[in-house]
Amino acid sequence: MIKKTSPLILLATGAVYLLTTGCSSLQEIAGNTSHIIYAEPQPPKPELSNAIDSMSYALGMIDATFFKSQGVDTINFALMNKGFHAVLKDEKTLLTSQEADMTVREQLQAFMRKKSQAAIEEGEKFLAENKKRDGVKVTPSGLQYEILKLGNGPKPSDTSTVEVHYEGFLVNGTKFDSSRDRGESISFALNQVIKGWTEGVQLMPVGSRFKFYIPYTLGYGEQGAGGTIPGGAALIFDVELINIVH
Repeated sequence: MIKKTSPLILLATGAVYLLTTGCSSLQEIAGNTSHIIYAEPQPPKPELSNAIDSMSYALGMIDATFFKSQGVDTINFALMNKGFHAVLKDEKTLLTSQEADMTVREQLQAFMRKKSQAAIEEGEKFLAENKKRDGVKVTPSGLQYEILKLGNGPKPSDTSTVEVHYEGFLVNGTKFDSSRDRGESISFALNQVIKGWTEGVQLMPVGSRFKFYIPYTLGYGEQGAGGTIPGGAALIFDVELINIVH
């Protein structure tokens, strides 16, 4: 049963409102909406009502995180869903597995090239000016180096394992790594590091300290490394060769 509000109560309520708002009639009360507070519309939240819903949403997040990190900023969701559906349901796909793999590789390279272009240009500009400085030498590959201290020990080969101290910088001066800050030297095989290191450390007699200026093509390429080295970045390393381990 719905209870009806007494007309006397309505009149009394209206009278109180007239006194507090200065309105002269109930008609004005009806037309005055300044006292009404409207709730802001809220976007509907995704419904994760079961394990499949949660997994589906999580797969979207994981895939998007990866592709965003590769520079992908747009996608045709309708076609992506069709491809996903076709594979799950064993339906005929528009591309073979090989064609799909090649397509993704080519497009990721294009997206990464677009994403890294600013860093590439910044590095090329820096290296073009840096090689003009006194004491900076350039190898045929484009590696630049500067001798800070020349040791008198043997030089390693490209298969040697060496012990070094080092610091790594972006060309804007940002330090992204340092064994000196950690207080511990590091050993590694020269055939398992970036090309700029493989080539550069072989120029160093044990006991030397060199500074290397490495183009992105001899560094981490258009992909970069983790979240600290952008794709296309030229790198600066201050390296001290302590020992040839073997």
